[in-house]
Amino acid sequence: MYFFSTEVTSSKIISDRPLYLRTKKAYEIVKNLAFGNTLEIGCGEGYGVDIYYNYISNLTLIDKSNYPVELLRKKYPDASVIRQKVPPLKNIPDNYFDTIIAFQVIEHIKNDNLFLDEIYRVLKPGGKVYITTPNANKTIARNPWHYREYNFLELENLVQRYFSQFTIQGIEGNYKTAQYYSNNERSVKKLLRLDLFNLHKKLPAFILKIPYEILNRLNRKKLLKQQITEITIDDYSLNSFSENTLDFFCMLTK
Repeated sequence: MYFFSTEVTSSKIISDRPLYLRTKKAYEIVKNLAFGNTLEIGCGEGYGVDIYYNYISNLTLIDKSNYPVELLRKKYPDASVIRQKVPPLKNIPDNYFDTIIAFQVIEHIKNDNLFLDEIYRVLKPGGKVYITTPNANKTIARNPWHYREYNFLELENLVQRYFSQFTIQGIEGNYKTAQYYSNNERSVKKLLRLDLFNLHKKLPAFILKIPYEILNRLNRKKLLKQQITEITIDDYSLNSFSENTLDFFCMLTK
């Protein structure tokens, strides 16, 4: 996956802005919750790190892509920056971190059970984990970058295998974001009507990724032109899970 694909939401691409701000909202929430020795998994270009960096004492960053790893090593020379595919969390001792952050990551993990098992292993007793992932009920078409997406019960059943203390809330938008996502739904459904043989569900993911990238990027540019009112980070909020939830926001305690 190249780094600024539509799946790695960029702070630098203006057509990514609604999704970038949706992810950034989670970091704004966690900045007052993160503490101590902190690990972020799948940190990308690091725009979230800037938000919580001053609230923690030690930082470890893990990403599987070479470009962000080199970027982050220059930007945060005092952090431990690791290029690694997870799980497992290699060479990390048990009971090591106070805080673990994994935003928009678990849907990309083939073995999600091992992922949570490893997170539990390296977390200190009393430590906190913060995870976000898209609400499957809001998905319009298959995303070939995701191994799976979860509804509330699926995510709850997975989490409670490893953590007895947890809450699952939802990040949702307002009337402005609803306009954006409504336009997106109409646009995507128009494209899907051209897929007479339902190939987007049948093709292997590696074949689907290229057309998905091209069409998704073109669609985001079109949506940007249609957006009447600019979306800001304050248009997203953390609430109890509801039918309006865009992303699940999980807080897990060991």
